[in-house]
Amino acid sequence: MMISSASQLQAFKSLAEPLRVAHVTLRNRIVMGSMHSGLECSQDEAGFDRLARFYAERARGGVALIATGGFGPNAAGRLAAEDLPFETPHQVKLHARVTTAVHDAGGLIVLQIVHAGRYGYHDDIVAPSPIKSPLNKTGPVELTQAAIQQTIADYVTCARLAREAGYDGVEVMGSEGYLISQFLAPRTNHRTDQWGGSLENRARFPVTVVREIRAALGADFLIVFRHSVLDLVDGALSWDETVWVAQQVAAAGADILSTGIGWHEAKVPTIAGVVPHAAFTDAIGKLKRAVSIPVTASNRINSPAIAERLIASGDADLISMARPMLADADFANKAFAGKADEINVCIACNQACLDHYFEGKVISCLVNPRAGHEADYSPAPVASPKRIAVVGAGMAGLTVAIEAAKRGHKVELFEAAAVIGGQMNLAARIPGKADYAEAVRAYGAQLRALGVPIHLNVRADTETLTREGFDDFVMATGVRPRGLDLPGADDPRVVSYEEALSGRANLSSRIVVVGASGIGHDVALFLAHSDHAACVDPAAFASRWGIGGAPRISPPARHVTLLKRSPGSFGRTLGKTTGWIIRQELRDLGVQQFSGVNYQRIDASGLHITSEKGTACLPFDTLVVCAGQISERTLADQLAGMDKRVHIIGGARLATELDAKRAVEDGVRLGLAI
Repeated sequence: MMISSASQLQAFKSLAEPLRVAHVTLRNRIVMGSMHSGLECSQDEAGFDRLARFYAERARGGVALIATGGFGPNAAGRLAAEDLPFETPHQVKLHARVTTAVHDAGGLIVLQIVHAGRYGYHDDIVAPSPIKSPLNKTGPVELTQAAIQQTIADYVTCARLAREAGYDGVEVMGSEGYLISQFLAPRTNHRTDQWGGSLENRARFPVTVVREIRAALGADFLIVFRHSVLDLVDGALSWDETVWVAQQVAAAGADILSTGIGWHEAKVPTIAGVVPHAAFTDAIGKLKRAVSIPVTASNRINSPAIAERLIASGDADLISMARPMLADADFANKAFAGKADEINVCIACNQACLDHYFEGKVISCLVNPRAGHEADYSPAPVASPKRIAVVGAGMAGLTVAIEAAKRGHKVELFEAAAVIGGQMNLAARIPGKADYAEAVRAYGAQLRALGVPIHLNVRADTETLTREGFDDFVMATGVRPRGLDLPGADDPRVVSYEEALSGRANLSSRIVVVGASGIGHDVALFLAHSDHAACVDPAAFASRWGIGGAPRISPPARHVTLLKRSPGSFGRTLGKTTGWIIRQELRDLGVQQFSGVNYQRIDASGLHITSEKGTACLPFDTLVVCAGQISERTLADQLAGMDKRVHIIGGARLATELDAKRAVEDGVRLGLAI
């Protein structure tokens, strides 16, 4: 996004204006929101040095303020058994490695204090009432009054230690269904003492936490309160109660309200790609106008253009971005330098960030594998630049070309199609994945800025490549769809997923999809989905997912049947944090699903199958094959046979499943090593 109009320019200026908050002046309005990195459990200098590199790179990238991933104030409050709460003085020196690195990079940083309550994954979980979370196998122990007072004291101790470690303040996590949310909501607080019952009693815990931190730390310590604007679960706060709590927290001493959306157990997507950009900012804007302290907007804000609009409209004072700062550590610097079109775009896939965290891994980013692994991806200028030919402009080819060119190599990119992007262009057609096209556009802008020639509509061959005198050849030629080895598979009604998604196939009303990998699920969703507005319009999204009423689900566009050979339930290999959305969408759209299927033949009457239920014939108008891929390696083999220096990456190297995350990592690693 380039600043082009007078209105955009004015909005951009308002975004860049300094904001005075308590004793701190923020040099712009973009902050890095809290995100669990998987490094919060570090217990040694090496782990904290890794965390320091991660945050320092974002500070150098120009963000105004960073909020860390959450640290528990005590052992009971930690998120997982292996996490390390911040509760003892000997940890101060470890945390100081983080704050020093961020300050040396010109940034400010606050420590998020989060008590998981009944959301903790360990044996010591506690909560206001002994009500089991649907996310946990066991229920919590009810906090006694003495334990509540001790927990408040632990928050204060954690904040005091944070100050000793050099943090500029703390963020008190009061949203997403963690302990403070559990105190506030009648859903989880059934107490009859002074900590339960009336709203004033239920709010006593967060208000006291903020008041006690302010009293102990003084006026020159930043207190951010992460407040739940929309809980999206039954038995939570009403809107008037939400506003009242925000006002009480502000009066208790909070400097900034950072907004959160939805409990983790909510059955409404809040950050996945199906959520429209800035979907919840109407509610955030209403809250901002009801309180006297700055309010931060969050959730599905991934471009300067959106941030500018929210600041200019008065819906927010600050813009919080977490995953976009994974995708591009230089997000803010690029925005303010007029290079917004070169920003690596967060595509809200969750594959390498949240999914990694819930798999017990350190988080990273599909479009930026350097995130969280800064020491492993250290670009260095080359002493002797090479001439490098990259064949294939999919994700692997684009990223290797960018990284190699950044280091000083002379790179040329060859692509047989009329556009760059490869299979990402197909993925961008899936409902909820429109940002994939934005990622491709950003890669193109980066290549143009680097001066990399892109030869489109050129099917490279050995003669073309060898006569140009290239030193190295990178084969990112990708994959082609695997066909069905069945009698009748040459029926003209049988098409590949590529033909179906690209628009080249005649897609009628009755469709059978063969193969239920991630591609199969995406294709079934694409074929059945009729309410594309729900992915781009906040009002349509709210209606579809039942925010403020019952869900209103549009009828399916087509009758779709999804088949797979393996037995068992569908979607087990989908992402941990997004798979449930796809499964729910397919159920709501009436997509029929049959597992344990053996395919026999195709004829005029349909697809003949056998399963544990016997034999059957499934009639269809179109059959879409999602049966895997085959690597395109012919050119690579030809060049290798000519003793050329050939590197094979992405799908050309390994065709097992379409995996953009692996393709990008291949490209970045080779670009830094070649």
